[in-house]
Amino acid sequence: MSIKTAHITNYYHRNSGGISTAYNKLLEAANRHQREVILIVPGERTETERVGDFGKIYFIEAPHSPIFDKRYRLMLPWRAFMPDGSPVKSILRKEQPDLIEIGEKYTLSLMAGLLRKRLMNVAPERPLLVHSSCERMDDNVRVFLGGGRLGSWFSRLIVANYLEPMFDFHLSNSAYTQQEFLEARERVNRSGVGRYFSRLCHCIWNAPEIDLPDRTFINECGADLKIFSPARKSENSRISIANSYGLDPDKRWLLYVGRLSPEKNLGLLLYTVKNLMQRNRSEYQFLIIGSGPESDKFFNKARSISAEAFCFPGQIADKERLADIYANCDIFVHPNPREPFGIAPLEAMASGLPLVAPNVGGVLSYANQQNSWLALPKGKDFADAIAQVTEDRTIRKNKIEAALKQAEQYSWESSTDARFKAYDHMYDIYMTNRSSFGYIAEPIGIDYSV
Repeated sequence: MSIKTAHITNYYHRNSGGISTAYNKLLEAANRHQREVILIVPGERTETERVGDFGKIYFIEAPHSPIFDKRYRLMLPWRAFMPDGSPVKSILRKEQPDLIEIGEKYTLSLMAGLLRKRLMNVAPERPLLVHSSCERMDDNVRVFLGGGRLGSWFSRLIVANYLEPMFDFHLSNSAYTQQEFLEARERVNRSGVGRYFSRLCHCIWNAPEIDLPDRTFINECGADLKIFSPARKSENSRISIANSYGLDPDKRWLLYVGRLSPEKNLGLLLYTVKNLMQRNRSEYQFLIIGSGPESDKFFNKARSISAEAFCFPGQIADKERLADIYANCDIFVHPNPREPFGIAPLEAMASGLPLVAPNVGGVLSYANQQNSWLALPKGKDFADAIAQVTEDRTIRKNKIEAALKQAEQYSWESSTDARFKAYDHMYDIYMTNRSSFGYIAEPIGIDYSV
């Protein structure tokens, strides 16, 4: 019999986001595999939505985030899961999941510690606790709070002594995000004081006795290969796109698709265009698809460089329309060197669109010099890479063919199948020897009624 899994995150938005896409695909896979999956996320109002016979989304009424991307909402501990009658606790008591996955490092992660310590009792047997890591804390600290040694030290401290010991297993979306946990543990162990403090934290949280490398897994995301395809490329489609967005069909179209927010390193797109213009390369137009907290600021900077070089359609929710745009542009430009994985660049590869991307980060899960144009994340280097795409037809053809073969290995079906296998493997290990995972026997006299 399949285990029931519950997934809790603040990173869910109906109309955007790679994390939202990944969870939606997991719900689809739940029905394909006929196994129960519930998703608990913030919403405008408290309501429940069925996704087929086996998937369910619980929306918890929550306020908008006061900072960063205010389109998103936040389930906060003192409202969502700490009080005895709180929404999340009531849902978990009702659903009785075998596995609880928390996809966040900040406001929701404390829930795992409370569950471990039996301070938040939701079932007679403590569920398996999994942390889903879809981003790196050190990257977020660097972008939003400032970099430097202090920021790196703070991130390692939290990751190694707070996040790592509270969960039984850690599931990352790429080797790049996984490496943050392994590096934090290695750095902490270098210092005698660091080792002592870490052991104290592990004791406090009843941390697993199993070594971290044996508790970490990778599950990479995918692309919808039925929608994103080079078969969509056509002269009629290109003319239609040109007419819709005021583009010149005779120019080369650069494309960016993604959230317009600080962590995406959007300034690199501006520096790249400036560098192309300094070379008198006026044959490019840049199509920017997306929205976010940096929208107005980025638009104003882009227009100050060239009103004709940039086009801003905003968010495009229609996947069919977006797939047509992918297939009929000339080059996809991905600026973020700290991308955890990068679904949009993978969709570009699946569409037969040449990819220019940084030579670091999670995009290296699938992008390499044989199927993409990788460069240092600097304006000049990106401009050089864009020029190289157009210079040699043979190299371009070979790289596109290699990219299509690579993308074939990243369907959402294979991604979600592997994710369920990982959950089952974790659960088998956990149930075989729960004492190694800091399991605490159930206190007497707990009422689990909703």
